[in-house]
Amino acid sequence: MDRQPLKFHPDPAAAPDGSGQDAGGHSGPNAQRMPAWIRYALGDARDSHYGRTARALHDRELVTICEEGNCPNRGECWSRGTATFMILGDTCTRACGFCSVATGKPGTPADHTEADKVADAAMDMGLSYVVLTSVNRDDLADGGAGLFAATVRALRERKPDMGVELLTPDFRKVVDAAVDEIAPTAPLVWGHNVETVPRLYKPVRPGSDYRRSLYVLERAAALPGVEAKSSLMLGLGESEDEVVAVMRDLRSVGVTRLALGQYLRPARDKLPVQEYIHPDRFAALEQAGRELGFSWIKAGPLVRSSYHAEEEQG
Repeated sequence: MDRQPLKFHPDPAAAPDGSGQDAGGHSGPNAQRMPAWIRYALGDARDSHYGRTARALHDRELVTICEEGNCPNRGECWSRGTATFMILGDTCTRACGFCSVATGKPGTPADHTEADKVADAAMDMGLSYVVLTSVNRDDLADGGAGLFAATVRALRERKPDMGVELLTPDFRKVVDAAVDEIAPTAPLVWGHNVETVPRLYKPVRPGSDYRRSLYVLERAAALPGVEAKSSLMLGLGESEDEVVAVMRDLRSVGVTRLALGQYLRPARDKLPVQEYIHPDRFAALEQAGRELGFSWIKAGPLVRSSYHAEEEQG
């Protein structure tokens, strides 16, 4: 099946309009013109893999970050038969400046039936590697760690050799207890995204703390059978020196996997793109990451933390 590459405009206001960036992709404050190298593949419900993925998820009323986060890779990933499951509901207790997931007070306890629903969907989809993420649930006493652990157990009950990658929140106030809850489910990849450089945390990740995120990753990396992973979005106004400094910080706490991608504004009320990063600059950062010792690294405009996560090497 042919899928035509199209320009990705998550925010209609960010569609090419002749302002913000010239034809060569050079950008300034609040860049609006989408450069030529930003492309994404549309999925087609008639495609057997895409349709199978959609049915496995929607029939069980499961939530995915693919949909809630307006991910530009959904068409490609669903047509490959993969998706990133999002547990703990669809309402986040934080309001990050980059994220399109609904925010508010969930008002409901963790739904532990999600564990079996995710595991059943994974089997229907024929997955051998599952990526599992969640909203922030600061309202829960365990931050949602118990449901992460229960879901991994449910997956392994159905397929003992199932590869699992977690993308967890920072478990504010309960980091150590959350790590202890999830630790017995190893082996796995444990991801937690620092998202941006420390200077930009206030507008990008209000309610989060850079040092706390590093601590989560340090605790995860120290666990037997766990590989720690993180991700950054570029184009929010950071400098390359700041990005490399974060990469060094991540390596210093034991992170071995890293994803670097372009921030794309998902809605009008979210932070504007400050710069579109050229693929050559992503390539240079990827090489810098390899020199720093990351064993798995992907860098590119449409790279996201779970993009091709099942591949052994970046």
